[in-house]
Parts: sequence; structure tokens; C-alpha cells
Amino acid sequence: MKINLSPTTKFENRHNGPSEEEISLMLDKIGAESLEVLIDQTIPKSIQLEKNLDLPEAKSEAVFLKDFKKLASKNKIFKSFIGLGYYDTIVPGVILRNILENPGWYTAYTPYQAEIAQGRLEALINFQTTVMELTGMEMANASLLDEATAAAEAMTMLHASKPRDKKNANTYFVDEKVFPQTIDLLKTRSIPVGIDLVIGPLSDLDLTNQDIFGVMLQYPNLDGEVIDHSQLVATAKDNNVLTCFASDLLALTLLTSPGEMGADVVVGTSQRFGVPMGYGGPHAAFFATRESFKRQVPGRIIGVSVDREGNKAYRMALQTREQHIKREKATSNICTAQVLLSVMAGMYAVYHGPKGLKEIAARTHGLAQLTAKALAALGFQQENEVYFDTIKIKADDVQQSKINAFALSAEMNFRFEGKYIYLSFDEVKTLEDVKAVVEVFEKSTNKKAQVDWNALVESLEVNLPEGLDRTSDYLTHPVFNQFHSEHEMLRYIKRLENKDLSLVHSMISLGSCTMKLNATTEMIPVTWPEFGQLHPYAPQDQAAGYYEMFQDLRNWLTEITGFADTSLQPNSGAQGEYAGLMVIRAYHLSRGDAHRNIALIPTSAHGTNPASAVMAGMKVVLVKCDERGNIDVEDLRTKAEQHKEDLASLMVTYPSTHGVFEEAIQEICQIIHDNGGQVYMDGANMNAQVGLTSPGRIGADVCHLNLHKTFCIPHGGGGPGMGPICVASHLAPFLPGNPLVKTGGTEAISAISAAPFGSASILPISYAYIAMMGGDGLTNATKIAILNANYIKSRLEEHYPILYTGSNGRAAHEMILDCRAFKEVGIEVEDIAKRLMDYGFHAPTVSFPVAGTLMIEPTESETVAELDRFCEAMIAIRSEIQEIQDGNANQDNNVLKNAPHTAALALADNWDLPYSREKAVYPLSFVKTNKFWPTVRRIDSAFGDRNLMCSCIPVEEFAEVEE
Repeated sequence: MKINLSPTTKFENRHNGPSEEEISLMLDKIGAESLEVLIDQTIPKSIQLEKNLDLPEAKSEAVFLKDFKKLASKNKIFKSFIGLGYYDTIVPGVILRNILENPGWYTAYTPYQAEIAQGRLEALINFQTTVMELTGMEMANASLLDEATAAAEAMTMLHASKPRDKKNANTYFVDEKVFPQTIDLLKTRSIPVGIDLVIGPLSDLDLTNQDIFGVMLQYPNLDGEVIDHSQLVATAKDNNVLTCFASDLLALTLLTSPGEMGADVVVGTSQRFGVPMGYGGPHAAFFATRESFKRQVPGRIIGVSVDREGNKAYRMALQTREQHIKREKATSNICTAQVLLSVMAGMYAVYHGPKGLKEIAARTHGLAQLTAKALAALGFQQENEVYFDTIKIKADDVQQSKINAFALSAEMNFRFEGKYIYLSFDEVKTLEDVKAVVEVFEKSTNKKAQVDWNALVESLEVNLPEGLDRTSDYLTHPVFNQFHSEHEMLRYIKRLENKDLSLVHSMISLGSCTMKLNATTEMIPVTWPEFGQLHPYAPQDQAAGYYEMFQDLRNWLTEITGFADTSLQPNSGAQGEYAGLMVIRAYHLSRGDAHRNIALIPTSAHGTNPASAVMAGMKVVLVKCDERGNIDVEDLRTKAEQHKEDLASLMVTYPSTHGVFEEAIQEICQIIHDNGGQVYMDGANMNAQVGLTSPGRIGADVCHLNLHKTFCIPHGGGGPGMGPICVASHLAPFLPGNPLVKTGGTEAISAISAAPFGSASILPISYAYIAMMGGDGLTNATKIAILNANYIKSRLEEHYPILYTGSNGRAAHEMILDCRAFKEVGIEVEDIAKRLMDYGFHAPTVSFPVAGTLMIEPTESETVAELDRFCEAMIAIRSEIQEIQDGNANQDNNVLKNAPHTAALALADNWDLPYSREKAVYPLSFVKTNKFWPTVRRIDSAFGDRNLMCSCIPVEEFAEVEE
């Protein structure tokens, strides 16, 4: 054997599942001579790229990490006293290692199949309970994207929920002391839907004004001041005005809760509960409200229900994915939550408990108090009457300039605004940091603070005025009071993890959701302090590594999509949709075409598309699809011409949600352009395009990219996600900006997300993926994704009808199995989904985009062995259905209707089911060697909706079940 000293292991060969030999076997099975022939049979020749992607040469994993460490070192970690909703925090090691860095947690999918997601559902119930009890509200959802987005969702929910006598009220009053990034996002959201935003001091608020429907307050506010708003809220209630508070969970361990003051909604971020700042995200925002709003709450609520045997079980409740059902009537397009981050925040509350949280809050407050007292000795006046963690120091321009220079030389960042310096403290700061801050002020004045530090420390106490001093209990449930030793916490986390199926167990073949490999090397930099410990509003020169990464990533994504520029700001796919439409809206406005407000949307579109269009102020006109699942071109042409004067956009998913590369796509785009509109391409299915075709090539004007699908950011049990938008040159000037950091185009629209670069700390994952794959590797991945899908299709089409294919009989990267005929013998598609659990698999996408179907997407990361196991399970289930069709199994009492089968059921003394225990739990031989056990039987969702409960289950109820 000749020795080769060059590294020969390509990352591409680790990412893509099938080997060269397996590729040949698969091509034989599907009847294609080569991968190139298969691609030609799948993707119309007219839209295939004529040249390879112009990307840097692929790096090995070791070389990438070495080079990326150098890039990371360009970020400077200064001590941050900036505040503004972002604070240093300590991630407990047991949570860092066992949740954030654990693929058992970060590779799980959204818990739509609740029976195999009981662990993270319980963790989310803990998060909801934490939020409800600290805010004093009756219910909370399982997180939103960021504080500013949550505030915007609150505004639109309150607008849609106005009392009858306020039905014509259209003004939303926002206190000028709300965080500036939140105000900017409120502007973005309010204008298209016609809400009049008034921003001003509370002294200008006239609650008797009949046009005001809602008021938003920050508590503690932008200055750090804590104000008792109970009288304001009472007056608002007397005038049928609704109130929203943006608040801080840590502060609420000491302060009277907004709920006790009578608030209608409370929003905020749980970032300081053990989630790094990460230059802006991802962090789990919270949204808490009164039970009377339960049908209007955006996002996901986790509720308690019962399974078939009456055992308590968790599942997503009420309006989950309501935008997919209500479409253009939806009030929100929120689809991604921040599950992984809300799990971390909830676990932080579990680990510290109420006593520990209160101690952290008191220490934080004490450091602020100590600094104020020491600075007073230097003659600096602190102007907040009551504060929690932020002090407000008066200083003129000359003083500020000196103080800033000394602070930066000491590697500290303060916030300077107007005539004041603001200093925000947090869990990480210490007495030594206080002394360092005081030393900066001493140097600026050439004076020494004459203070007795020991005496000052001894004098510290929490002494809040009546009305603001919290007296109510919180987090009294045992879960927050028993896992404070690391050993017990570790076991609790593992106990929950073991209840959840994730990619560590088996392939998750969800169509449209692209559950592909999240490689370890891609994940490693996420927890490097150089990326985690930067404040998003730190001076730009401290984030040089981030900016270099942003520029490279923008260039790469722009090349991949065939466009001119990219914004990294949108922090979910739905936010990307909205951002793309808002950029189109701005383009039309710049040309004097304010009347262009019609969005054409095919009936096959993702459910978030119509909701996004409505949020962008557009009217939705649906376009038919033909019997093969393609857009009906003549119907499109008719409607485009009919609405020619007012046409704003077409929203199109490519390849289609039906898993087909529509051959008329260029003609479709041209029809829209001929009638004055712009083409928005939903990037959900970009995994079938990269390197082979592109949105720019098909004629689109803007697309969003789900980095949590095509570009390997993990789904994290339902988030984080990232949804950057890529645009043609004429739209680039309108890319979104930020009120505090220069970003976006020359005519930037206002913010889409709170942070200037969205969830910046997870961008290294996609950066690593592209850097290690290179242009050829990315292109090969797309080819393998299409090959794997067509291999599954060829194995299953003898057993299940495939609903749609291209003109050559090929699927794109996904396909739809038609299960509607099984209804004749009482088998619903849900029964197949639940039965797959007994085989150790998560179901494909159920009843979307067509009711009664399964949409399967295998991705390029699965090996032939895993594809075969999945196919064998599906074929075996088809045989079980055949037993019912042949009359050999009862329609109402069979292995599908009773699925899933738990260990408790299999071990029960009495077995009265008309099939064997082995058939129930070991239906194929491979299941025996690696059995995944669902922990509950089939859950009764209707019961949970009728008896909504979204906090921890009382211990007494467990006792009742045992009795």
C-alpha cells in the first residue's frame, strides 16, 4: 500500500450517508444510469446551473477548527455593563454539557408526536411554569424568538382582542423608556397592519383617549428605573385599555410581578437564565397572559392531557401551528419557538430553585447598590429612585469621554446616552468588578473615592418600597426544590432525555423539515466564549471575528442563491418570509406604488406564507394547483393580469411543497414580472437546489433560507432557527437595519429581529458546514438528497401510492405517500404515525400539505442501511393494514389503533389484545436489538384542550393516579 501524506478524509464523506458502492446499488434499484442522469430526469435542464459554485476549497475538520479558532480570537471579550436586555450569565456546567452540547437534546424535532417527546415537553412545562409564576400571569407559551418579537406579537394580539367599545381604536402607546430595539420592531410590525404607534413619555399618556387600545411599559425601564404602575393599570382597565409589560425574570424574584399590578400581557427574554449573550441570540423570549386570551396566544403552548390509560401526559395544546390551519386568517406566522434555549432557561430555574434565584438577584442588586454608593463618594449622582440592576449616573460630555477611554483601556463597556452613563450588573459580576468600575471613575477625576469597602458591603440590603417589594411566593412545585445537587440534576436531565426520540436514535424523515446531520465539528465553536460572551451592542471593533464570519457567510449564501446580497438578521424561517415581503413592500413604496398589496399564493404553499403576507399588509389571492400538484399556470396568469395594477408579489416554494420541480417555474416568474410584481421564493426546500439550480436562476427576486434545515443548524426540539434573506440587486438597498448598530441596506427597513444579526452565535454552524463541504461537496449533498428520496420512493411505491412526481416519474428531495384509501377500513394517517413509534421511528410529516398523507424526506445524511430499516418498517405497517383489509384483524382493535405500545403495557399481567406482545413491541428483528420505548400510550388531545393546564402537574394528581 502506497503511503499518502495528504489528509484524504473529506468531511463530505462523513456528511453524506451512502458510499460509492451503495450509490451504485441505489441507482440500479431506481433505474438510473448515473447520478447525473437522475438529476437530469428530476430538475428541468433549463434551470440547471451552468457553472460550479464559486466557493472556497473545502477544509478538513481539523484544519477548519484550527483556522476558525484564529478567526474567533479576533473577537475581544470585554466586561459588559451595557444591559439593554442582554446580560452575562453563568451556564451551569451540568446544563451546558448535558443539554446545549448534547445531540440527544439538540437533534430532536418539534414535539408534534408527543408520545416520543415527553422529556422535552416536561422541560417546556417547567419553563412555562417559571414564566407564569414570576410574571404573576395565568398562562404562558413555550417561548418566542426574542423580546422585541414577543412585544410585537403582544401588540397585534391586543389589537385583535380589543373590547367591543374600542373596536375602532387604533393607537398603541409605547413608553419612550422601552428598549430601542423593541420600539424599532414595533414600528416594523405596526405600519403594514395600520396600527398607529405613539412613542412618548408616560406624562403624555391620556388613558381617556378613545383611540388608545393598548399601552406598553418596560419594567424595569430603559434607564433601569423601577416604577409602580399599579395605578396606571387600574386607570387603563377603567378605560378598557389593555396593558403589556416587558419585564425581566431575574428582577421579578424581588419585584412585585406585573400580574399583581393587573397587566394583560407580560413579555421579555429568559436570556439571563443561563443562556450566553451570543452577540444577540438565540435566546428564548417569553409571553405570558391572562387565560381569557388563551385562543389568541401566538406560538406554542404545552398542555397537560391524559393518554389512553388515563395517565398524565404532555402535548402541544390549542392553537399550535394555527397559521397552517387558518392561513391568511392567522394572527401570527410564528412557527419556530426557541425550545433548546427555553429548556436551558427552565432547567436553570430547576437547578437554582426559588431560593437560589433570589440570591442571584439580590447579589446583582447589591453590586449595583454598592457601585452607586461608592461613586457618590466621588461626587457622581445616581438618579434612579428605585432600581434593580442598572444605575444612572449623570456626567457631562467631557467626563463621559474620559470615562469611556479609561473603561475601554480596562476592557469594560459602559452605556452612554444623552447626559448619562448607565451601568448594568449581572450574575457574573463581582466585588472586584465594582472596584474596577470605581477606579475608572477615579482616574477620570484624578480623585480617590474615600470609602470603607467592608462597611459598604455590610450595609447592603434589599430595601424596596411597599408596592414594589415582592411578597408572593413562586416556584413552589417540587421540581424547583429537589434537584439542586449536580448528581440529582444530571439524573433528572437524563431521565427526560431518555423519553425523547431524536436523530441519535434513528432517521427523522419529516418532509419539508430536512432533519440532516448536525456534525459535531460544526457544533463545537457554538460554546466558545469568543462567540458566546459578546454583547450585541458592544463596539464593532471588539467583534472583528464575528464581522469577518458575517461577510464570508453573506458572500457564500449570496453565491449559492444566485443573488446580490444577504441579510443575516431574521432569526427564524417565518421571520425570513416576513422580512422578504417587507423588503418587496419597501421596493414598491420607493417607486410610488403604495397600492401594490396583492400577494398571489398557490394552494400548495407553506401555511406560514399567507400569514406572513397578511402581516406585511398584503391581501392574499390563492392560485390553484393542477392534478399533478403543480401551479395552474393559466389560473396564475389570469389572476396576475386581473390584479396587474395592484400586484405586489407571488410566494412560491421551489421545488414545490408537493416534492416536484415544476417545469414552468421560469414562465411563472416571468408572468409576475410582466404584471409588475416581485417573486418571493420560500427556501424551505433549498436542500434540493444547492449547487444544481438557484432562486436567482429560476427568476425569483428574494428568498429566505432555513439555516436550521439546509445548512445544518439543529432543530433543537423546535428551535433555534435562522432565516436569512438573499435578494436581487434592486432589493438590496432595503435589507433590514437596526437602531443601534449600522447594518442593512442604504434605504434599510426597520428591524425584523431584536439583535442586528439575529441569532449570531449559531451562525458558526452553517459557516462550518459550507467551509468544510466546499462548492463540490454541497452540490454532491444535493444530488444524494435527491437520490435517497428516489430510492425510498422506488422501495415504497409498490406498497403505497406516491401522490405527485415530475414528468419523468421522479421525486425531488421528498415525496408524498397517499394513505387516504385506508380510511375505508378505519385506518387514519395518525395510526401509521403512532405505529412507527413501535418500530423506533418518528413519523414523516403528517397530513401536510395534503390531508391523509405522509410527506417523507430522508436527506443526504442517511445511509442505505438506515433507509432500508425505515422502508422495512413502512412495508411491515402496510402488511398490518392489509390484515385489516383482508378481515384478519379487527378494524377497531388492532396493532395500529392501539399504537404506540409502552413497556408497562407489554409487561402487564393481563394481555387481552388480539395479537401477541411480540407483534406489538418487536414487529421486526432489528427492533429487538435497539428498542426505543414510548413512555406513554396515545394521548387524548381533545381532553387536554377541554381541560387546558399549562403548568407543572400538582404532586397530588400523581398521588391520585397511583391510588
